[in-house]
Amino acid sequence: MKTSIILSTLMTSLICLCSCKEEPRLIETPENTIPPLTLQGTAALFSSLGIGTEQMKEVSDAVLSSASNGYDEEYMLSDLFSSPGAGVGEVSTRAETLYEYPLREMIRERLSSAPGTRASNEVEDYIEALSLSGMQIYWPDCESWDGKTLPVITFDPESEAEVNEGYELFIDEEGKTGKRRVMVSEQMARERPVWVINCNDDSSFLTLEQLRRDDPDWGRGGRVTTRSGTLRTLFLKDFTMNRYYESWFRGASEFAVKCGSLEGFTASTEAELRLYQPAVTDFVISVKRKNLNIKQDFDVVLISDWTQQLESFAFMIVEDDGGTRTSWKCDATVKVQSKSYGITLDLPYNDKDDIVWRGSLSSKYFEEYSLKTSHFGGVDVTFDIR
Repeated sequence: MKTSIILSTLMTSLICLCSCKEEPRLIETPENTIPPLTLQGTAALFSSLGIGTEQMKEVSDAVLSSASNGYDEEYMLSDLFSSPGAGVGEVSTRAETLYEYPLREMIRERLSSAPGTRASNEVEDYIEALSLSGMQIYWPDCESWDGKTLPVITFDPESEAEVNEGYELFIDEEGKTGKRRVMVSEQMARERPVWVINCNDDSSFLTLEQLRRDDPDWGRGGRVTTRSGTLRTLFLKDFTMNRYYESWFRGASEFAVKCGSLEGFTASTEAELRLYQPAVTDFVISVKRKNLNIKQDFDVVLISDWTQQLESFAFMIVEDDGGTRTSWKCDATVKVQSKSYGITLDLPYNDKDDIVWRGSLSSKYFEEYSLKTSHFGGVDVTFDIR
């Protein structure tokens, strides 16, 4: 079989990989075969590698790095093959010799042992497709790992099921890695290492941690702004998730916060009004499941130059679920010589996103509720206008 045909076949199977609904059960994959390129097949592949503490350390390094960069506790397979131990958003290039026997080499050797693959490009084609699949290892509560316990490996059943089958890895009497079937729940994931093979949802977003890294003015407590006269700055001071928006197999909830307005608006005529272009602030807050009902401080600038003429702005919070890009057409209001004018704005989101809240917020609202907690759907937000 030609390389192009093999890769084309593998990539075709990826088109519906993260959308097909299958029964939450394991599949039998003989040790000497190449497993199907699915969430179940990839879980079976990892369970057959003979994983030890070095590989556990590799995954731990990656997921902790991702978490420190504001992403979920995740290790993308693309990073696993290109830069072992690297997390999402990691800026430094890791040394190739950091791990003596990284997972990518274990996978390559495992696949090469399948009959009929040694003399062909099938293994490399499979690895390329696996790297491009968007799949990852999600390890909740990874920071509590004791440094020796091997994982239970399961996969996202792509349903609202609360339990799923998995492979529990253990060291047998001969010192080799063995495995047995178990039922995996979120409670188990809190008590011992659990790796969930799922699809990445957040690596394309720029987190607040990334924004602060790219812009030193953000600092630890948000962008520093010093204004005088009538200019004020609107901050999102803190954010609290009050309910889960995802199955635990899919990990954290990613909230896109969007704000549309006319910053620094000081027009005195209708002609000057036309010179102003709407500004949209758009960033993502990733909230891990363990942070349910826990207030998280952010101090993020929503509108840097709020003048007395800005009467209202558009505000939307969505929980990202992907889909086709669309937009919400909404209005902000400004005042010119005692007359109010509506400015049309487009706030982008995906058609499968959960809309937590959207609407228009007025300057009068902030005069009354600044530094007071406000409820917006399933989240609480505190604004601060200074």
